Amino acid sequence: MPVSKETLDEIALSEAEYQLIVKRLGREPNDVELGMFGALWSEHCGYKHSKALLKQLPSRNKRMLVKPGEENAGVVDIGDGLVVVMKIESHNHPSAIEPYQGAATGVGGIVRDIFTMGARPIALLNSLRFGPLSDPHNRYLFVGVVSGIAGYGNCLGIPDVGGEIFFAKCYTTNPLVNALCLGITRSKSLVRAKAHGKGNLLMLVGADTGRDGLHGASGLASKAFQEERELRSAVQVGNPFLEKLLIEACLELAETDWITGMQDLGAAGLTSSAVESAARGGSGIEIDVLKVPRREKGMTPYEVVLSESQERMLVMVKKEHQDKVKALFARWELDSQIVGEVTDDGLARIKEGEKVVAEVPVSLLTSPPVYRRRVKKPEWLKQLQTFDILSVPDLSPRKAGATLLQLLASPNIASKHCVYRQYDHQVGNDTVVPPGSDAAVLRIKETKKAIALTTDGNARYCYVNPYLGGVIAVAEAARNLVCSGAQPLAITDCLNFGNPEKDDVYYQLKECINGMTRACQKLRVPVISGNVSLYNETTGKDIYPTPVVGMVGLIDDVARHCTSGFKSEGDLVFLLGEIRTINSSIGSSEYLELIHGIIGGNPYVDLELERRLHRCCLEAVKRGLVNSAHDCSEGGLAVALAESCLVNHLGFISDDWKIEARLDATLFGEAQARIIVSLPPRAAWKLQRLAARWQVGAKRLGTVGGTRLTIEGCIDLPLEELREAWWYGLEKCL
Repeated sequence: MPVSKETLDEIALSEAEYQLIVKRLGREPNDVELGMFGALWSEHCGYKHSKALLKQLPSRNKRMLVKPGEENAGVVDIGDGLVVVMKIESHNHPSAIEPYQGAATGVGGIVRDIFTMGARPIALLNSLRFGPLSDPHNRYLFVGVVSGIAGYGNCLGIPDVGGEIFFAKCYTTNPLVNALCLGITRSKSLVRAKAHGKGNLLMLVGADTGRDGLHGASGLASKAFQEERELRSAVQVGNPFLEKLLIEACLELAETDWITGMQDLGAAGLTSSAVESAARGGSGIEIDVLKVPRREKGMTPYEVVLSESQERMLVMVKKEHQDKVKALFARWELDSQIVGEVTDDGLARIKEGEKVVAEVPVSLLTSPPVYRRRVKKPEWLKQLQTFDILSVPDLSPRKAGATLLQLLASPNIASKHCVYRQYDHQVGNDTVVPPGSDAAVLRIKETKKAIALTTDGNARYCYVNPYLGGVIAVAEAARNLVCSGAQPLAITDCLNFGNPEKDDVYYQLKECINGMTRACQKLRVPVISGNVSLYNETTGKDIYPTPVVGMVGLIDDVARHCTSGFKSEGDLVFLLGEIRTINSSIGSSEYLELIHGIIGGNPYVDLELERRLHRCCLEAVKRGLVNSAHDCSEGGLAVALAESCLVNHLGFISDDWKIEARLDATLFGEAQARIIVSLPPRAAWKLQRLAARWQVGAKRLGTVGGTRLTIEGCIDLPLEELREAWWYGLEKCL
């Protein structure tokens, strides 16, 4: 029986893909089978347009214990028998429809990816994008998303320790909500998501199954918004208190030898969790949907296998231990039910009692087509990149102070305290550096070690130059970590893009990945896990290409960590790295858009200098030479100096600066590979010698002191005025 276009559109399959399924299967699939194909061949689960590109990202390192894609999250050895487990994922489209539940269940889903591997979640971060807050709907989305993250994470007792927020018109009606979770466990306690061993049992535990989340992977996350086409029923509803019980029960279970694997139910629900686990284990599975606990009457097999109800786990139980496992879950007040078993025939067989309602080879369900496309740089992009910066009038010295205040009050730069004060970032008592610095720092119990975490990605750079934007996303994340005193270890990325079937968007995706690959290779930081979120467009308008880089670093001695704020009167302030003023550095900057309303001009980065700078800064922190370190990013040098002043309310007095280039580029240009450090005068010669050894520029800027920020000839402002602009800039927009 022919399948209608409406049906295929609902599950995000093309007519050609349907015909491929028929050819490979040797027959027409029934409704349940077609739904399973739609889920597992969706962009969200199958990575059809990105898999070929993602293969080039470096993913080998002596510390890595799991290859990307093999398990739910990446795993990195940090010594002492300990590993960190880390992943970032998106929940963009659900958050656009129901911002509170969309963001909340995004947190719940990423947390399950961590504890399903036997790791205790110890940190959450997020990366958020919204349209301008002058729009009431954007404010509604912003408030709902932040509340959802806080509401779910706080209930779980996992500290939310960092992140980033960026605003631009292209995210109006299509916000980005990326959630990162990191956990820790002993390497011997890792649990894999594999179903193997004929006769072993499939146990479903946690919430009952409802109709919420149907077509979440295929319909919601794998096609673009078209006005009111998306239904609120596609958004899941979360219960953080139930998830907390799941965390504790599953971590206790991970310490036993009663199971062969564990997998959370996320996108595509029971279908993806069971089928992908079988694929990893080289086995088959048989499930009886009548045994699945339900909270709604009249549910069909189609609805049961594709529901994305939250707080559910699939546990692969050794058949001789099922009573022990059920008793463990019962002790945590969790319902569990055997719903099927592992087979050795390689088939995914779904039954309703004695009736077989779907029977498809596992290998076929997990082998979607992979698309590779040849695309050229769009003409409009060439025009953006060749924009003549010199056509923009330079900044007058008498306007420099007012411009700095305007930049500090910009929502993209202003303090995000009104957001992170809603998050519990001290629960667990391991947070050493809370939100607000370059990177969060958490101690590792029973060791001297600590980890540093950050998320980064400037979408404006990627819009103007996708390749350089990809480079800078990786470079800035690593720079933030070395400023905290951490050696960068690994990356988890979330690649948020528009419709990949458009040549322009596919070009952006390809070039961003190329740039990230180059930076990862140069800085020797592998990608261990991640997520791709495509089709982020509304009524044909794509978002900026937005690769978000989550990075973890290791600090050998937590006592040697560093923060961004000036610490002591009389300390000298140096600029390390790119000490030249490069006129083109105002290209794609916050200054250029905010003050002149222009988006254009290539961002500037010297990747080789970036590599040397990281090593120089890291050594300076480890040797205790510097009291503070803060990277220059959005807003440039003047903003970075102001931020360093405001942390501890210590002013800055410049030396005799000679402005030999454009004033706007000197103060607000966003050339990369720059770090501001402060240190005692007696240590200055050691820093200069270290900088010379690493062939890194070291320019003295001035001295810490007083209650004003003074840059001779152009800026002289009291810290109170700077703080007023920076501290309340975002709040005033709300």
